[in-house]
Amino acid sequence: MLYRFGGRMDLLKLQDWSGKQLADVIELAAGVKENPRKYAKALEGKTLAMLFQKDSTRTRCSFEAGMTQMGGHAIFLDWRTTHLHSAALVDEAKCIERYADIIMARVFAHSDVKAIADACSVPVINGLCNDWHPCQVLGDLLTIKEKKGKLDGLKLVFVGDGCNTCNTLIVGGAMVGMRVSVATPAKYKPSPEAEAIGKMAGAYSWSESPQEAVKGADVVYTDTWVSMGFEGDEKERLKIFPRYQVNAALMSGAKPGAVFMHCMPVHRGQEVSNEVLDGKQSVIFDQAENRLHAQKAIMLKLLEKN
Repeated sequence: MLYRFGGRMDLLKLQDWSGKQLADVIELAAGVKENPRKYAKALEGKTLAMLFQKDSTRTRCSFEAGMTQMGGHAIFLDWRTTHLHSAALVDEAKCIERYADIIMARVFAHSDVKAIADACSVPVINGLCNDWHPCQVLGDLLTIKEKKGKLDGLKLVFVGDGCNTCNTLIVGGAMVGMRVSVATPAKYKPSPEAEAIGKMAGAYSWSESPQEAVKGADVVYTDTWVSMGFEGDEKERLKIFPRYQVNAALMSGAKPGAVFMHCMPVHRGQEVSNEVLDGKQSVIFDQAENRLHAQKAIMLKLLEKN
């Protein structure tokens, strides 16, 4: 849960937040982006420990830069070059919290980031796991609000693999009043938990047809077909997913002013064509930048409550 005994806050998955808390963090992220000088010393003397079991570009850069820009310090800990890979995770986590005010972990199994949170008294952030990607989607929602002026009532369509980003978009979209449609092969649907939350909000639909799903879309979103940890079935995925490529023909079924989004890294010519990726509808680099502002807001909120 987001709130623990004594007011402790973590961010392990978006459904641990209330809708108001989610909206507050998006609003704070917009304010941090507009006036970064106001927050230049907001986390002075604070230390962020960053634990990386999975490789990263945007997560590491945005968290480390964000902490530095707010006067704090970030420590990069590679799972493979520390004792995180060889000792008991709980023991290592309990040591790390003695050196840090807040911990971010980018892992494979959600159970690992939950174990870290259960063992520690400092706030813990899920920087990504196989099931969820809350920091990514908070940045995405900030981006959509910037581009469209609102979130409520918009239609977001995810095309491709029902992965961690897809799961979190369903949950986050439902929480802010968006309608989320997903097009995936039947074998690669989103998680039952994400689908249940979307259906409960009356804001979710699934189809095997990307052409059907994309009708009337305000936002079209995709991700890699082979996420980290799923390389074992790469050959099968590359046979199944080509019909889910986001290209000009598919985008033509969305609203004329629809934007294209991708959480990156991109595999050009696979999940998205270069024409769309480099086209006027693409907002992927604004989206990537907003990871910085969203994660600043997350850290500010979590440390404010502790």
